[in-house]
Amino acid sequence: MKLAQLNVGYARYPTDDPRMAEFMDNLDRINALAERSPGFVWRMQAGNGNATDIAVPGDPDLIANLSVWTDVASLGHYVFNTVHARFYEKGDHWFDPMKVPHVVMWHIADGHIPDLHEAMDRLHYLRSHGSTDHAFGWDAVDANAWRRCATAAE
Repeated sequence: MKLAQLNVGYARYPTDDPRMAEFMDNLDRINALAERSPGFVWRMQAGNGNATDIAVPGDPDLIANLSVWTDVASLGHYVFNTVHARFYEKGDHWFDPMKVPHVVMWHIADGHIPDLHEAMDRLHYLRSHGSTDHAFGWDAVDANAWRRCATAAE
């Protein structure tokens, strides 16, 4: 079994706006860090190397990040204990705050690569039912063993 994760957001500004520059200028570096991180398996990307140009089914204004990891601890370590955490903490500079869950995780069979339809279905399930074995958020994860960042879990 592996772990799939999706996180989504609405950019406050067009991706070519100077106010998005710090985020956009660091995507390659942060994505490369993910790919070098223990437990990384796969990430969704377009020809430009990131996923900002991939249309989310039913919501073309949404930006999505979809990836696969060996386990929650590997993903959590990358998100909260690497330089990625600095960008995570500054997310409100670039993305509108969301009143509904915007991060979802679920277990997948080895070798399975989820698509955006599957991922959005899991996110909608989480929003409707809360964290379950079918779809869960950081609230359902015991992060005490690996989390060092002060950012509050979602």
